[in-house]
Amino acid sequence: MYCIFCEIIARREPARVHYEDEDVIVFENRLHWTPIMLLVVPKKHLNQKELWADLGKVGRVAVELGEKLCPNGFRILSNFGHDAMQSQHHAHVHVLGGMHLGPYV
Repeated sequence: MYCIFCEIIARREPARVHYEDEDVIVFENRLHWTPIMLLVVPKKHLNQKELWADLGKVGRVAVELGEKLCPNGFRILSNFGHDAMQSQHHAHVHVLGGMHLGPYV
């Protein structure tokens, strides 16, 4: 099955990469709902449930980049399933910030 995140990791699709090591890659989301909208993605293809069972390095990198790029605060979120608008099956977390984010829906 085609996975855009796996294609980005393999460098067959373009992305603006902010961080990369042997386990994690961080790139800008193509959606621009907030000034900072990053995707923190494990290089190993996991689903959301597998990732959240042990956030490990993905969690650490998300917090580090959030603190660096959004010094006034940021939000980390993850969507699970259709009703939550999960559009990619490859596990990931979003780092959102760069503005006042307002209340939750």
